[in-house]
Amino acid sequence: MRKAVLALAACLSLTACGGGGTAADGAPGDASPSGSAATSATLTIWADQKRAETLRPFAEAFAAENGVKAEVVVVAQNPQQTFVTASQAGKGPDVLVGAHDWIGNLVQNGLIEPIQMTEEQQAAYVDVARKAVTYDGQIYGVPYAVENLALFRNTELAPEAPKTFDELVATGRKLKEQGKVEEIVGYPVSQQNGQSGDTYHLYPLYTSGGGHLFGTKPNGDADPADLGVGTPASVKAFEKIAEFGEKGAGALKRSLTSDNTAAMFAAGKTAFMVSGPWRLAEVRTAGIEYDVTPVPGFKGGEPARGFVGVQAFFVASKGDDKALAQEFVTNAVAAEDVAKALFDAEPRMPALKSALEYAAAKDPDVAKFQAAAENGVPLPSIPQMVAVWQPFNALIHTVVKGEPVEPAVKAAGKAIAEQLGRSG
Repeated sequence: MRKAVLALAACLSLTACGGGGTAADGAPGDASPSGSAATSATLTIWADQKRAETLRPFAEAFAAENGVKAEVVVVAQNPQQTFVTASQAGKGPDVLVGAHDWIGNLVQNGLIEPIQMTEEQQAAYVDVARKAVTYDGQIYGVPYAVENLALFRNTELAPEAPKTFDELVATGRKLKEQGKVEEIVGYPVSQQNGQSGDTYHLYPLYTSGGGHLFGTKPNGDADPADLGVGTPASVKAFEKIAEFGEKGAGALKRSLTSDNTAAMFAAGKTAFMVSGPWRLAEVRTAGIEYDVTPVPGFKGGEPARGFVGVQAFFVASKGDDKALAQEFVTNAVAAEDVAKALFDAEPRMPALKSALEYAAAKDPDVAKFQAAAENGVPLPSIPQMVAVWQPFNALIHTVVKGEPVEPAVKAAGKAIAEQLGRSG
């Protein structure tokens, strides 16, 4: 609770530097977008720094058209928890910008509203984005960007894209033996603190080995009753991963993180890096000749299915004017010029099909990340995912280190099942 209160305090202290007011400023009126007595209403939007700067002129234009005020508030740290705490205290926004995998937790806590979108509006978005923001048969967010992992390759060191992870490792090992690189592959195995494994980055290899976290319900939601960790298939998947770990081929190492692998790739110390579009700017700045292709799976294995993340706009259940917020996210935010502006601010694949065409024409890497996302799966948004992260992260470290695989996988499955309230 103390951390939550501090997070709320930190959030409110950041609003001044964001150029907007605080979430508590401006007494709300009872106006709707078409109401004539809306002059006292304020539409409050929470976003991170980059999104806030891009959204501000559009929010202000929308406010002017509807006779209200708009405040775009910067929330830089712990945005989901800050939103939960603030909303429960009656200090939350009307609109929140965030990741789709927050949806299950926010719905469970009654903090976001279903989005009122027509079938025509829904059809304007790419399939994976629509699926990601759909929970329990209802749409809870207006998607604007899609992000996923891919393989960055230094084309001077490795002219041909590897067809399998086995081939990638063989090429990287040869380059290392020749003294041309220091690491076989820049594959993030650990989180930034180095003390925990990185489920997000390692998931493509786990799925290529035949593993999964949860099954899928008929409505498309992840099924927490079908736990895939601890099964024979998951043991087999981690046995394959272990072959490339520290006591195997030496390609996967606990010392590798997202940041240090990016630095290695930019410096030409590895020919390969697994990362997302957020690394494009620094790779380009480094002046490396590169290409982007899908993360390859194991030889003879399943396709490498990485997580796909979707950024979206949510309507707060405890906001002061939900009708105004619905109008903003389904019409103003869904406009093509907004999607284009958000892409120009940061080159992540737009979720809106028309903006995706614009982005692909402007940046050829967009189409390459789109191809890499074809085998991807939306990051599960169910609240039960909280039970997965710690045991699965620890399991990654254990297996990559070279400890016995089967008991480690079964122990992780048992730990997850116990957190889910099940035995075994």
